[in-house]
Amino acid sequence: MTKRININQSEPAAYKAMLGLEQYIAGTELEAAHKELIKIRASQLNGCAFCLNMHTKDARKLGMSEEKIYLLNAWKETSFYTPAEKALLALTEEVTLIAAGGLSDATYAEAVARFGEQYTGQAIMAIVAINGWNRIAISTRLEPAL
Repeated sequence: MTKRININQSEPAAYKAMLGLEQYIAGTELEAAHKELIKIRASQLNGCAFCLNMHTKDARKLGMSEEKIYLLNAWKETSFYTPAEKALLALTEEVTLIAAGGLSDATYAEAVARFGEQYTGQAIMAIVAINGWNRIAISTRLEPAL
């Protein structure tokens, strides 16, 4: 792959703004494991190798099981995920794949009923952030670190 621009170097103000969103997310009530599930699943859907590599490592550091990480792309077909995690993953998929119909009323209602409006809003912002990072990484062809 040909090397492309480094957004942090070419557009430092924009990169700093993205880091500001990350700082906001770090200060939310979102559970660390929930953040990583969001990041991994959105990165799977977007095909972002850089972010998948980073966030699967982060999930392991949190103690997330290998099975939970490996089977995330088939989360609907296994009992490895809690009902709360499944609600979060459904939210992640529908917000990430927004052009496929958007966030359904049923998925939104399930998230709010399970988590409340504030936590759901924080989860949506985490989903927005990782989708932004995925687009930066893919567009600039960031290589995963070994």
